[in-house]
Amino acid sequence: MTVETRQTHDLIVVGSGIAGLFGALAAARQGRVLVISKAPVGASSSYLAQGGLAAAARPGDSPALHAEDTMRAGRGLSRTSAVEVLTEEAPARIADLVELGVDFDDELGLEGGHSRRRVFSVDGAATGQRIARALADAVRAEARIEISEGEQALELWMSGGRCAGIVADRRAIQARAVLLAAGGAAALWSRTTNPPGAVGDGLAMAYRAGAAVGDLEFVQFHPTALAGSSLLLSEALRGAGALLVDDEGERFTDELAPRDVVARAIGERGTALLDLRPVDRSRFPSLMHRLAEAGYRPEDEPVPVAPAAHYTMGGIVTDLEGRTELPGLYAAGECACTGVHGANRLASNSMLECLVFGRRAALAAGAEPTAPPELDPAPRPVSPPPVTPELRRAMWRDAGLVRDGAGLEPLARSAHPVARLVARSALARRESRGGHFRADFPHQEPALGGLHTVLRPGQEPVFEPWK
Repeated sequence: MTVETRQTHDLIVVGSGIAGLFGALAAARQGRVLVISKAPVGASSSYLAQGGLAAAARPGDSPALHAEDTMRAGRGLSRTSAVEVLTEEAPARIADLVELGVDFDDELGLEGGHSRRRVFSVDGAATGQRIARALADAVRAEARIEISEGEQALELWMSGGRCAGIVADRRAIQARAVLLAAGGAAALWSRTTNPPGAVGDGLAMAYRAGAAVGDLEFVQFHPTALAGSSLLLSEALRGAGALLVDDEGERFTDELAPRDVVARAIGERGTALLDLRPVDRSRFPSLMHRLAEAGYRPEDEPVPVAPAAHYTMGGIVTDLEGRTELPGLYAAGECACTGVHGANRLASNSMLECLVFGRRAALAAGAEPTAPPELDPAPRPVSPPPVTPELRRAMWRDAGLVRDGAGLEPLARSAHPVARLVARSALARRESRGGHFRADFPHQEPALGGLHTVLRPGQEPVFEPWK
């Protein structure tokens, strides 16, 4: 392994989704940036995101209303200050994307939990793809950003109590600061909408180095993935009039209720079909093409759907500027826990969170001091345990839509570090709230309102209020 002993980058960004790319563009105004991505730039969970970005940017709406909807979805666990930052900065981030060439649809969408039409989308359900492409093009065109594709970050390089770089699979690299934007962990579940690499590597790396992680019990299961497939059928379809029916054609739930409610309703029903005949399907050309490729004719009959692991609300604990508890280490996007989502993410707030907090983290990282000339030796990388089919089935069975202590206990002893952390968090929270539903504690516990679950290396989980 090569060790780069001379600091040539001000910021290393790990990950090339929307949070990482937008953060890299912001940081490039202040210094030199290296983007490390184990996959091709832009080929992330962000690329697969369909629904859009929520922003109160039209008459009749306001950041305060957007914040109210976000807090309601979060079931009493959202961090008020983070929600205010997200909703107040949302219109400016939409304007940034327009300046980068993203051509949003004229009509705003309505999704579950929103009291107004405020979802900005592209071609109905191709939003993540178009934004990821625009950001990737802008990053490639920026002379102060270096891109390394096909390189995987394995460890954080700690020296003197602060993060001073990373160890990747072929070299160790110094920098003033590191921004982890490595995505979530939803591919640990057997039924998922995520790409295979979304298994929490960045989260595990930060935890090993000493960072706190939080709220990992809160996992969002998207209600409507095409049954037997990872293809997500966007909530925008239900916002446009699609209906959820059983095998007798009867509706059985409010299609625009929060996602945890709809997902559990489908799970209890066992069989669910999404009827797209009431929808103007021409608004969703890419989705209709994918369904046709899979052999379905949505214009003639409903298509089968089932819940799938979609988004991890928890992650590496940060402040409002993306700072973790480790000096020099920042986190943004799905691998971070800003407190915005609380117990249940409001639809179309995730890509927005990537933009708002990816930018904030990158700008704050620019104020970090330069690395000292002499650093502690680079750590030896830890080989992550394999994500086996057995592990993924266990995650679905024991940490899925409905959990209980009997299933979580053995999972808390798993060989996989993120599986262990999820199970330990879920065991600690003896209640049901948002995306975390325990059959043995089926009610919301008032005493746990406002308290998030925090794990630090070598310690038991604790409940803490947001600072």
